[in-house]
Amino acid sequence: MRGAAVASAALMITGGLVAGAPAAAADTADKIGDHHRALLAEYQELFEGRTADEAAQNASGARTFSAPGPEDLPDEGVEPPVIDFVTLIVATAEGSTAEARQALEGFADITSEHEEIGYLRVNVAFDDVERVEQVDAVTAIDVDELLPLPEVAPIDAQAASAAGQAPATAAQPAPGPDTPDANPYMPSGEIGAVDFREQHSDADGRGVRIGVLDTGVDPTHPALATTTTGDDKLVDWVNATDPTNLIDLLFDPSFVLMSDVSGPTFEHSGTEWTAPEGDWRFGRFTYAVAGSDDDSWGVLFAPEDGTVLVDLNQDRDLTDETPIGDFAGDRDVRYFGEDDPETPINEAHGFVATGMDTLDGMVHIGLDTNGHGTHVAGIAAGHGLFEGAMNGVAPGAEVVSSRACHDLGCSSAALTDGMVDLATEFDVDVINMSIGGTPSLNDGQSARALLYDRLIEETGVQMFISAGNSGAGLSTQGSPSDATDVISVGAAVSGDTWLANYGAEVDYDHGVFGFSSRGPREDGGFKPQITAPGAAVSTLPTFMPGNPVPEAGYDLPPGYGMLNGTSMSSPQAAGGAALLLSKAGQEGVDVPPGDLRAALRTSAEFHPGWDAAEQGHGQMDVPAAWTLLNQGASVDAVDAKAPVCTEQSDLLAEPGFGTGLYIRCLPGEGGIAAGETEEYEISLTRTSGVEGTQVYRLKIEGDDEGTFSAPRHVDLPKGEEVIVTVKASPEAAGVHNAVLKVDNPRTRALEQAVMLTAVTAEEGAVTTEGSLGRAVTEDVFVAVPAGTAAMTVDLSGVADDSRVRWRAFSPLGPLGESTTGQCYTNIDGDPCDPLSRTYTNPVPGIWHLVVETARSSPAAENPYRLEAELTAAP
Repeated sequence: MRGAAVASAALMITGGLVAGAPAAAADTADKIGDHHRALLAEYQELFEGRTADEAAQNASGARTFSAPGPEDLPDEGVEPPVIDFVTLIVATAEGSTAEARQALEGFADITSEHEEIGYLRVNVAFDDVERVEQVDAVTAIDVDELLPLPEVAPIDAQAASAAGQAPATAAQPAPGPDTPDANPYMPSGEIGAVDFREQHSDADGRGVRIGVLDTGVDPTHPALATTTTGDDKLVDWVNATDPTNLIDLLFDPSFVLMSDVSGPTFEHSGTEWTAPEGDWRFGRFTYAVAGSDDDSWGVLFAPEDGTVLVDLNQDRDLTDETPIGDFAGDRDVRYFGEDDPETPINEAHGFVATGMDTLDGMVHIGLDTNGHGTHVAGIAAGHGLFEGAMNGVAPGAEVVSSRACHDLGCSSAALTDGMVDLATEFDVDVINMSIGGTPSLNDGQSARALLYDRLIEETGVQMFISAGNSGAGLSTQGSPSDATDVISVGAAVSGDTWLANYGAEVDYDHGVFGFSSRGPREDGGFKPQITAPGAAVSTLPTFMPGNPVPEAGYDLPPGYGMLNGTSMSSPQAAGGAALLLSKAGQEGVDVPPGDLRAALRTSAEFHPGWDAAEQGHGQMDVPAAWTLLNQGASVDAVDAKAPVCTEQSDLLAEPGFGTGLYIRCLPGEGGIAAGETEEYEISLTRTSGVEGTQVYRLKIEGDDEGTFSAPRHVDLPKGEEVIVTVKASPEAAGVHNAVLKVDNPRTRALEQAVMLTAVTAEEGAVTTEGSLGRAVTEDVFVAVPAGTAAMTVDLSGVADDSRVRWRAFSPLGPLGESTTGQCYTNIDGDPCDPLSRTYTNPVPGIWHLVVETARSSPAAENPYRLEAELTAAP
């Protein structure tokens, strides 16, 4: 069947290290951008004119995929669609959706529409994409693409296991039924969630519904069965992927493509089947379970009344099967395989099934085969983990599971449709999405980013999205959490969690994971907004074995695992928001998204020693945020515009300007050198609040080196632009980062925060040395002038058992070095050279080299010497 064929291939189009000249400057009116234009050209070459199966096979030949075998060919009677189109996500101008639809209808197939936010999903012939761009009412276009699932396996676990690393400390106790609610394994206490629930026992998330847009949620997990009030926790399980989308058609293995058959008997692919009388659609779903030699499951569907039958006993007779009901209404969950009560793992894999009218009738089989979505849901809202006192952040909240992803990744179209549906159709109060990509330009102006911002404003549903796992390079903020009003969440970690979840001792109490994507946005925008703990022992599907970090020294039972990433920090924050909304609902306090964002940014705990680009406003603080909301967190709207000079600043919506100050050009090309002083004009415009003029306090936070200075006050008339001059005087090479806070003392929350970033770099060869503790990063910036033929980086001075690496990030923002394996020193078998690498024809500009020590390093201190040498072109 087609599902098996596409399961063996995946179109993982992601950025590796960018070496060579940057993309040519695009016309600022360009609605599609270089990244999506390149995708379009690649799709046309790989897919056009081929069937879905042929296209998947062609993709496997073009990239590192395993090609489908003969057993993966389509079932008899199934005709896979021919690929002669591409799926586009289209954002229209405000109030112009109908106009755009009318212009597109003559040559495009509009498969989804949401007029209130200006969204159209369009299938169009490859050669007609340019016609879509020419429609005046179209603002931005994204090409549907397959985004890889984030890497959430414990960081540098490969390095530790490859070296046979023993635990750095004595084995830690395992979490279990006796683990208290406040614990370092699921460290929700670090955002004040446990204290908040103890102080407000009825505000544990009850009355609030969290949408989880992910790989699906295991409907059988006991910790996701009920809320604290005994109600069903998982109130709905829906699918956001759609086989009319190009990428879903090619790569989502959960659809059962079907052909027409009639009962009581019929032959299909050489096998005789028995069915109830009447006309049906029939297909086979391929899925392997332990204890069964047969991975083929027959599926019948009657489009007229929605009846779905699955041959669960695999006897080729569906007359003994009962119709599968709707999950939301009937709570109907069925199982592939049978559980053996003598074993701890659940051999029966729970799933839901939904009939669809797409492609003449087909069936979607829904289950979390990856575990990512189930883990995320447990963090946000799990109740009674290990059948004890341990909980997720909001154990009283309900959950709606929307599946937009599978083992191969997530289509951007499904992520868009899923977000729209959750916010408009399922009565959710907050949405978590722990999925994102690394765009070439993370300025918040993509079609998806614009649509997410509009959706928040239109529905009042706040989104929390992971910042991304592309750190620790500067400006590695992921998308679509680069959308202005989406709360982007970075991943923090405490010393207690390092010990409990990894068995590692570090020399700090609070830090930010090296993998956590950093700000600012390419236009200087303030990202991430906050951090939350980015590692947790949480739920996995019950058919998955326990997954601890071996160095922690304990086992976990099936259905539980320790994962890390901004994927784990985002549901912490979404769960924290659910607590706030739960309490607000009980107190009759109205909390629109703008007030929630203001309360969170004002109350977050900013940690000294970490830049705003790393932690945003700081760690989420639930009790402090509630104090603000309870008092009233409404603020004046203040818009900011500041100079931006980067290698891509000419591609911004307004070239050379953004919402934050970001100076990263080479000296002499608009940048700033160490020892110089430059003045930058930042414009502030108050667009709401009382008439007349208001006095605002200006304060710079997080500027430990005293690089930036600004006036202490500014008068802001309503509706008038006012210029504030900020001085930058960097004394040494490096990143200089701070926050300019713009605050009306008459309101209780912070009106505006402008990120200030200036990067200076040494010219010529750069040498730095030092000694780092475990799980620590150090920044090195190198000025690479035009005409440089190569940059060679050498690492030396590393102790015999020490694990140190560097990663290189080009001036083009989120595109960082993709090192094979871990690339740490003293690890055998890693094909990446940890001691010397050369980058040929490097992009001119300021490069960011990040030196990082492994948490599994046996040494508490890890000496190093890093040298970067430039070779001029002949």
